[in-house]
Amino acid sequence: MSEPVWLVSAGRVLAAAQCPRTRAQRRRGLMGQDTFEPLVLQKCRWVHSLFMRVTIDVAYLDEEGQVVFIERLRPWRVAAPVWQARSVIEAASGSFERWNLNLGDIVEVRHGGN
Repeated sequence: MSEPVWLVSAGRVLAAAQCPRTRAQRRRGLMGQDTFEPLVLQKCRWVHSLFMRVTIDVAYLDEEGQVVFIERLRPWRVAAPVWQARSVIEAASGSFERWNLNLGDIVEVRHGGN
C-alpha cells in the first residue's frame, strides 16, 4: 500500500498525496486511473503517461524540494529526464494552478505524523 503524505509549501498544505513504497507501486503509478490523489515519486527524474487516460501536471523537485521544472503531460507521452530532479509530483491537470505552485517554490513532503 502507498504511504499517505502531505504536500506543504510556504507553511500551507497544498494537498494530501500518496507515496508508493514498492518498486511495483512506482511502476504502476497512475496508469489506468481516471481519478486519483496526487502521487509523489521519490528518487525519480522522469515519468511517462503511457497507458494513462488523463492529462497530468508534473513537478520535478531537486534534493532540497525546490521545483525545478513543471510540465503538463498528455496521455501516451514520455517526458525527457530532468537531471537535477530527485523526486516528482504527479497531479490532476490544473492542480498546480489551484495550488499556486510555481518554479522555485519549495515543496516539503511530510510523511505520516510529521
